[in-house]
Amino acid sequence: MEGSVMDLSKYRLARAKEDLETAEVNLANGKYRASINRSYYAVFHALRAIAALDRFDSGKHSGIIAFFNQHYVKTGVFDKTISKLIDSCYRLREKADYDDFFLAAKEDAVQQLEKAKQVIHAVEQYTDSINKSEK
Repeated sequence: MEGSVMDLSKYRLARAKEDLETAEVNLANGKYRASINRSYYAVFHALRAIAALDRFDSGKHSGIIAFFNQHYVKTGVFDKTISKLIDSCYRLREKADYDDFFLAAKEDAVQQLEKAKQVIHAVEQYTDSINKSEK
């Protein structure tokens, strides 16, 4: 049986929160590169939660980010600062995952985690408002 668009959105947001918790555990255990990665994926899954509401998905991270920016930032649903946080998280995750000699510092992981928390909080506020308007 197929779930609703709202169910999919809630599932993806729950997944984002799980990744955020994993980022916190990795940070506490000195696994800074892994924490940076999980913080970014928390952001990514939060954006996919929003995209689900429009029945959109993409196999590429850039596609999800571009969709969010076009349909939610440019239209004023989300502030431009959220877009900057997302871009920063994406770029740092790419360095951490793909640059052979990138040394992830604790401060990098802390900042990435804080940015991810801000994005998830904003997404959660938006999805909560959508949920309330549907009741």
